[in-house]
Amino acid sequence: MFTAITTVALGIALLRLSQVDVRTYRLPDHYTLPLIAVGLALNSLHLAAIPWNYIAAAAAGYLTFALIGEAFFKLRGVDGLGLGDAKLLAAAGAWVGLEALPLVVLIAAVSALVVTIFSEQDTQKRIAFGPWLAIAFFTVWLASDKW
Repeated sequence: MFTAITTVALGIALLRLSQVDVRTYRLPDHYTLPLIAVGLALNSLHLAAIPWNYIAAAAAGYLTFALIGEAFFKLRGVDGLGLGDAKLLAAAGAWVGLEALPLVVLIAAVSALVVTIFSEQDTQKRIAFGPWLAIAFFTVWLASDKW
């Protein structure tokens, strides 16, 4: 029962984040930061110990996307990947762990790429990456067997 409630709450939060990102190209801290904290807290309870793997995953997710975003900005002079995306990937890491984090990124990137390629929209137009991260995060969470 606890897992079902947790999963529904996560799904609602990710859906709301996706809606905001599509509309504003922003992932607000008041959604992303609590997701990090809740993921770490749940894993701490589940493991009955300090969840080092999940702390490392949150840090790795944030740092990876923050560095990619900074490099893109330096090369192109425009934002390509914001810190909201980095915080959402950190949240995914806090929930699903270090081993699953590359899968989250792979699913998000491939999904966004495939839909963009096969859609009628201008390929030079920016897209909100948050919804793709949210879909990937939720998919990996649903596929996890730890709960």
